[in-house]
Amino acid sequence: MESGKNYLVGIYDDEDVMLNAVKQVRESGVKIHEVFTPFPVHGLEDALGYRRSRLPIAAFLFGLTGTTLALTMMFYMMGFDWPMNIGGKDFAPLPTFIPVTFEMTVLLSAFGMVGTFFVVSNLKPYGKPKIFDIRSTDDKHVMAIDLAKNHLSSEEITGILNQSGASEVNTKNFD
Repeated sequence: MESGKNYLVGIYDDEDVMLNAVKQVRESGVKIHEVFTPFPVHGLEDALGYRRSRLPIAAFLFGLTGTTLALTMMFYMMGFDWPMNIGGKDFAPLPTFIPVTFEMTVLLSAFGMVGTFFVVSNLKPYGKPKIFDIRSTDDKHVMAIDLAKNHLSSEEITGILNQSGASEVNTKNFD
């Protein structure tokens, strides 16, 4: 069986039932592919076993790059490339560099975080998303389980999902 082709999809009506179901399903040894909810559910990341995001580290590094680039650019332009004596001030007045440095830091940090998020999330402009159930954007909570990554059969996983409180369990195939 190919990975990423056949899924079991559990539909839940309530977020508390779904949150408890995630814990039950993981305790039974089933690997959950993803959970889709119409709104944020507090504690879902912990229940799924997700690690803390490293996006803030990337944001800091991109911001540091922006600060370094802005200061280097302004010191080079004002001190070496075209030094100007404006009002008797020196060639590298650091206080006047602060607004440009701030803006460059924010700009590179924002662009870098968006680019990093797109790369890490595998979001491509030409990609087609896998939609497990259209109701996940309205009022249902959807738990997707990749059958190829689990050692249990689909009947056993269906039983586990039904015991955990799923209102319905469907099979979804992607070609």
